[in-house]
Amino acid sequence: MNISPAGRAMMVGLLAFCSLAVARDLDQDEALRLRQEGVILPLEQLLGQAMARYPGARLLEAELEEKQQKLVYEVELLTTAGVVREIKLDAATGDLLKDEEDD
Repeated sequence: MNISPAGRAMMVGLLAFCSLAVARDLDQDEALRLRQEGVILPLEQLLGQAMARYPGARLLEAELEEKQQKLVYEVELLTTAGVVREIKLDAATGDLLKDEEDD
């Protein structure tokens, strides 16, 4: 199979893009280890921060992911208005990275 130089360049670019978009979910053992090492903040602290944005909301899901070499808590809340919000917080600093209506 012959691939032109332009085709090769496009394939390399596509592979690089796809590798950046991949997120890895961390299991509870990894999360506990990172917390004990002081790498990430406690989930309870960041859940409190997320829930404070939408008083009365219900927690639907919370997970720790590694995205682009950054540890991120992804939290889904159901607001009192019936809207699902996706909130992403930097697991190391607690900084708000994203807060948007979930699809």
